[in-house]
Amino acid sequence: MTERWDVAVVGGGAAGFFGAIQCAEAAEGARIVILEASRRVLTKVRISGGGRCNVTHHCFDPDQMARRHYPRGHYELIGPMYRFGVTETMEWFQSRGVELKTEDDGRIFPVTDDSQTIIDCLQLAADDAGVTVRMSSPVRRLKPSTSDDASFELLLGDEKTILADRVLVATGGIRLSRSAAMVDEFDHSLVEARPSLFTFDIDDERIAGLQGISVEPVEMEIKMARLDSRGPLLITHRGFSGPAVLEMSAWGARRLYDLDYQFELRVDWLPDVKDVEGRLIAKRKEAGRRQVRTLAPFEHLPNRLWARLVDAAEVPEKCQWSSLPAKSRRRLVEQLKRSVFFVGGKSTHKEEFVTAGGIPTDEVDMRTMESRFHRGLHFAGEVVDLDGITGGFNFQAAWTTGYLAGRSMAQAIKDG
Repeated sequence: MTERWDVAVVGGGAAGFFGAIQCAEAAEGARIVILEASRRVLTKVRISGGGRCNVTHHCFDPDQMARRHYPRGHYELIGPMYRFGVTETMEWFQSRGVELKTEDDGRIFPVTDDSQTIIDCLQLAADDAGVTVRMSSPVRRLKPSTSDDASFELLLGDEKTILADRVLVATGGIRLSRSAAMVDEFDHSLVEARPSLFTFDIDDERIAGLQGISVEPVEMEIKMARLDSRGPLLITHRGFSGPAVLEMSAWGARRLYDLDYQFELRVDWLPDVKDVEGRLIAKRKEAGRRQVRTLAPFEHLPNRLWARLVDAAEVPEKCQWSSLPAKSRRRLVEQLKRSVFFVGGKSTHKEEFVTAGGIPTDEVDMRTMESRFHRGLHFAGEVVDLDGITGGFNFQAAWTTGYLAGRSMAQAIKDG
């Protein structure tokens, strides 16, 4: 027997869950089902922030929040952030018993430091609102219904058909190819997915074996892609990571894809020190017979990294500060202010995966997240071509767009 629902939500991630909850809470008695393809829901919530769930970010100005932190969708998200932004998100979770804390870098987490706290909150809210959740229920096809009883038909993987008056597609960025097949019936285009928020693979003797070392701040530049960034940098066993790298990868997602992730990266390890050579000359007079390699004149530069840069500048192994040649000093300045590394590829940041791409924002009414081509079809989260840098911004986009889609569908249900 074919089932009929008021709302079918395709995707059991943050945006889909939040949209379903908002719809159910605002339209009491509505029959809403979440259809998740995998055997678990809210998987990205579970792994986010190293298993702590970076709920949102401490930026309460909707205009600044949207413009500064979303490489794609920064203009389109301004209005939605005024409707449901960081303030409203925090109030929503706190009103349901989730205590939140703000860390020094602005990221907001549950005080439990456990993503299960957020998962439990969402699942309880969905259950209390009467939302049905079905896992292992992939939607193979979505099309306008031929029945007078509903607007949409959803063909599931087990060949069952579900009828629904309204549909929210919230499949996330990682499943854009599946989303493309679903929305093909509705004349929507799809901006091709490209990885975002990735780390840089670098094979270089200067950083080999230095994984775990962090330098803050650094300034980086990729000239051929016209990209630059500033912030903390983390050396990993594969190359470079940290906020400075992740922000650069997000803003340059498409340009770096076009370069096949092969490019030169210039690093200024001492962006706040303008006269580096002057500091080295002063150290030459001050340190005397101390070895250059073992005595760094810059406090925030780790000793092990300093030693590698000294070696790269071809300073003799046991050279003393008092005998540091001018030529070696200039090469050392070059390493400190203009180190050039060759990036030979990318790696996923931890277990998180964010993509640039999806349904173009000009094909979606950003006030309601409804398709401009077909009434009753809504989108939320990363399936739309909008994404943020690391720090809780992608979850905030999920809460914001899920809220608008859910409330819009609820209003349509109440209006009949």
